[in-house]
Amino acid sequence: MADAEQTPVLVSRPELRLSIILGLDDLWHHRPKYQEIVRRARDAGLAGASVWRGIEGYGASSHIHTTRLLDLADGLPVLVVVVDEETRIRGFLDTVAELLTHATVTVEPVERVHVSDSPA
Repeated sequence: MADAEQTPVLVSRPELRLSIILGLDDLWHHRPKYQEIVRRARDAGLAGASVWRGIEGYGASSHIHTTRLLDLADGLPVLVVVVDEETRIRGFLDTVAELLTHATVTVEPVERVHVSDSPA
């Protein structure tokens, strides 16, 4: 007799998404800033952090950085995204403020959805 299929259980809750846009070449003590942000997020026990490298973008200088031309491949955009509870995100911002001097930082409300095979 086959096991009955279980219906996935969806659990959601309001949280915040922290997005940090900076340059691939932005350094903190000779290491990429995005690596330091991810390390600090892990050390703070946040739910998770992800980094995406952009293929084209510009910032305050209005100079376009792109992967299409080798001589302009420096300064490509990097996006660091962290999602967690509001108090944890806001507290984390204090711990990384020194890294954000030339970054674009946004905080948006999101609904985090967890899908489980069985009730928790």
